[in-house]
Amino acid sequence: MARYIFITGGVVSSLGKGLASAALGALLQARGFTVRLRKLDPYLNVDPGTMSPFEHGEVFVTDDGAETDLDLGHYERFTGVAARRTDSVSSGRIYSNVLEKERRGEYLGKTIQVIPHVTNEIKDFLAIGEDEVDFMLCEIGGTVGDIEGLPFFEAIRQFTHERPRGQCILMHLTLLPYLAASGELKTKPTQHSVKELQSIGLAPDVLVCRSEHPIPEKERAKIALFCNVRPDAVIPAYDLKTIYEAPLAYHRAGLDRAVLDAFRISPAPRPDLSKWEDVMDRLDNAEGRVNIAVVGKYTQLEDAYKSIAEALTHGGMANRVRVRADWVDSEKLEGEGAHLLDGYHGIIVPGGFGERGTEGMIAAAKYAREKDVPYLGICLGMQMAVIEAARNLADMPDAGS
Repeated sequence: MARYIFITGGVVSSLGKGLASAALGALLQARGFTVRLRKLDPYLNVDPGTMSPFEHGEVFVTDDGAETDLDLGHYERFTGVAARRTDSVSSGRIYSNVLEKERRGEYLGKTIQVIPHVTNEIKDFLAIGEDEVDFMLCEIGGTVGDIEGLPFFEAIRQFTHERPRGQCILMHLTLLPYLAASGELKTKPTQHSVKELQSIGLAPDVLVCRSEHPIPEKERAKIALFCNVRPDAVIPAYDLKTIYEAPLAYHRAGLDRAVLDAFRISPAPRPDLSKWEDVMDRLDNAEGRVNIAVVGKYTQLEDAYKSIAEALTHGGMANRVRVRADWVDSEKLEGEGAHLLDGYHGIIVPGGFGERGTEGMIAAAKYAREKDVPYLGICLGMQMAVIEAARNLADMPDAGS
């Protein structure tokens, strides 16, 4: 039966819970354990498939066809474990399942409530595939204190209480803000975040503290004292030059050791981090450089094309070259704007929806064909290349979609 690690966040959103989860999964793998990572999102959309990329970044599609949160892409890239539709769920999906069961009469006329019916549905989701791996890492979207996240936190409390002692731990990410005027890192937001968790019956076993400045030892001791965690379980997390440094950085900070100590796994297998050392060597000691233009409709938000950006990084690693990706708004290429693509070694046109910006994508495809620049069209980008060829090579000037 799997051991469970629940990953939550506090103080502010976008702290990097997904990256921390993925890095921890990679570190546990490096010690010889098997892992699976899951994401529980509190929003009421059934899945992110119909959400604008400006709202939630890209939609990551799993091998079995589920449209999921982009964090599942991080999980795959760091662990190599292919995500499944059972690795992502939202409040919308949970409520939809509960209401479908109620319509079918499965609750035998009972009054349907958040507790126990919604929380039971969440717990059933958590238990899927629990016999397949050594560790199940479950990330809760949003921050503690968000009203929409309360059913998930309550389900975790129940789930942990119902399991044998020592089978579940909680890892909480917070922010230590720096006040330049006083030259201080402030621990009070972290204390309040942990207090919020404790008020709903949860207590963190490991605290990961994001900071732009070094965390003095006395501040770590203070956090440990007031948040009721062991001092060596207060893990500093600093900004990195690349996300692929995260496994090594978290290992140096003692994250995997703190997690295994919380499970009382001692002595633990020694980690083999040679793969991640090789990754950093390839990034730090690149032997060349290529410039790629990514021509898209949602370039204002880089997360809209997260998998493409990371695929370029991976391609660069494999070939020991540094890849610079520039995000080019396709609308700017319409008319006489194709000259903006001068100097690039390759052009990528990714997917999108709707008519806006498509003429610029067609212009990019024409530029690539005429200038003999490598072109990769993905989904809509491929369709625009077909339209460009139809218009300019097959004498179909009115070709469109």
